[in-house]
Amino acid sequence: MAFVFSIIRLLRLKQWLKNLLLLFPPLFGGVLFFPATLRELIPPLLAFCLASSANYAFNDVLDAEKDALHPSKKLRPIPAGAVSKGAALMTSGALFCAAFLCAGAASWAVVALLAAYVALMGCYSLWLKHVVLFDIFVIATGFLLRLEAGARAVHVPVSTWLFLSVFFLAMFLSIGKRVSEKSMLADDAAAFHRRTLAQYPDTYLDGAMLMAGTAAMLTYALYTVDHAHLLYTVPLCCLGLFRYVFWIKTGKTGDPSEALLKDPLLAGISAVWLVTVIGAKYFS
Repeated sequence: MAFVFSIIRLLRLKQWLKNLLLLFPPLFGGVLFFPATLRELIPPLLAFCLASSANYAFNDVLDAEKDALHPSKKLRPIPAGAVSKGAALMTSGALFCAAFLCAGAASWAVVALLAAYVALMGCYSLWLKHVVLFDIFVIATGFLLRLEAGARAVHVPVSTWLFLSVFFLAMFLSIGKRVSEKSMLADDAAAFHRRTLAQYPDTYLDGAMLMAGTAAMLTYALYTVDHAHLLYTVPLCCLGLFRYVFWIKTGKTGDPSEALLKDPLLAGISAVWLVTVIGAKYFS
């Protein structure tokens, strides 16, 4: 039983929240709550959830020795000795196979996007996470692949402004996570976590985060220009971004999923934004 629990921990199920981005195209397209749409979304959503867990397991195998030196990551299943590297790799392979089976139940377009996501995340785990700037842009690209998969699954086009807004939001969150890591781990950031953190100048990440956040806010506001019923969601987005910056600048985790789960105010702002979008899109 303990081994099963450790395998479940290895999958990092809370990170599945990121895959809810697949719901954005049908949500903003006004078709999310159609029964046919919900049925079409299940296979690709499950596919990306399984693939992301498979990638986390694979990445943990690669980082096991370094994680063993990290103050909190040493408690993860592999460095803690609860799951062997071999078992983790077998779990990862099985999840990748299951993910492609689910994607195949959706469409060949979703299979192609999932393959691109898996290849990109594989390159990230093996190499790109150690390359300055690419460690941020690759993560943002992963979010865009999720967005496109959701659109292809239900045959809803993605607005140009929405595409750009998601891209800059993903950049903002990715940079914010690194700002948090660099602040929390200080001089040990590169040794215990990311090699690239030592290569970014002290104020560079803060400036880049503010630029990405501003671009995300601007492009979302421009999206609402063509969808005036969503105009009142702009202040909520602004409040959410400001809260996330405040959260990480007060020494909290920069991981978006963990921040959403651990900060009641950020979760509340996100919930009110979602309800407001649904009300404007489906009941106005």
